[in-house]
Amino acid sequence: MRAAAAVAVGVMALGALAPAAAFAAGPDTVQQGLNALVRADGLPAALASVRDPKGHTRTYTAGVGDMATGAKVPADGQVRIGSNTKTFTAVVVLQLVGEGKIDLDAKVDTYLPGLVRGDGIDGRHIKVRQLLQHTSGLPDYEDLVTDDILRQRYVEPRELLDLALQRKADFDPGERWAYSNTNYVVAGLIVQKVTGRPLAEETDRRVVQRIGLRHTYFPAPGDVRIRGPHPHGYHRDAAGAPLRDVTEIDPSAAWAAGQMISTDSDLNRFFTALLAGRLLPPAQLAQMRTTVPIGDTGAGYGLGLMSRPLSCGGVYWGHGGDIAGYETRGGVTDDGRVAANITVTSIPATGAATKHLERVVDTALCRDR
Repeated sequence: MRAAAAVAVGVMALGALAPAAAFAAGPDTVQQGLNALVRADGLPAALASVRDPKGHTRTYTAGVGDMATGAKVPADGQVRIGSNTKTFTAVVVLQLVGEGKIDLDAKVDTYLPGLVRGDGIDGRHIKVRQLLQHTSGLPDYEDLVTDDILRQRYVEPRELLDLALQRKADFDPGERWAYSNTNYVVAGLIVQKVTGRPLAEETDRRVVQRIGLRHTYFPAPGDVRIRGPHPHGYHRDAAGAPLRDVTEIDPSAAWAAGQMISTDSDLNRFFTALLAGRLLPPAQLAQMRTTVPIGDTGAGYGLGLMSRPLSCGGVYWGHGGDIAGYETRGGVTDDGRVAANITVTSIPATGAATKHLERVVDTALCRDR
């Protein structure tokens, strides 16, 4: 995937998982899995945070945090979390639903009259629920984002929507499921219209501060840095091309769909708190967990939340995220007892490498059950 296109994909690779025993040869199966991602799959670095049923957290690293200097990977370093941001955005929307300020079955035009119009696209026929569940039919703008936009300048959310509206609708609202970052741009615009406040402020007040996420934030306009200790992120422009450092980018082209920065341990806290009912009333959490199937993969997509099967039985809930330089996967088991998130510092170049990353997540979540 090109750096310019690696905005906020975040859909987990959906191939079948190998048994967790695939990494059983080493003294610590998670560490062995991270080592393999670096050595066998050619990823610059990998880092992970795993919380076990007793509430103990273990952090892991492998590889090199800065290829130019050879610096170590900072334990639990900050990373760009890509489309995990969608779950934060969905939580804010659903909190507003619980407060009676947004109706999931209201049409987009109720909140953004006349804004969402295009070839086969009409906000008078798209429900808020369909935005969060990717069943709206809105086309994605991601591959229209150029490298200069991604790396060099701030992009207004309306500009992202305008890019998407250059295209015709993918399908009629509610007809089927198809992942599109545009859905979450529109959802973010609805939040801002209803609250009269920036999405970043609402996310910080309603989610980040509420559950004490100390290393999670929405970068301010023009902020291309990662504030805290972090591994550098890298990208290949084409197969066989050298890795280039893309740590410093303007992530505004991802906005409500993928702009945030966090750590693996903060993501564990977030998804654990969410599934435990600390962020949403029961009715809204139940809506969030009501999924539509993603093909025949066994995975499902709810309202900004994905379920995936585990090789040891049951499912886990999370999202995942890609953005130039970083890919994160993970979540929390259905019973909330185990949480794991794993980040690599380059988007895997092959589907096989992504499956290997998913397998390490499976290993971490199944090991202590």
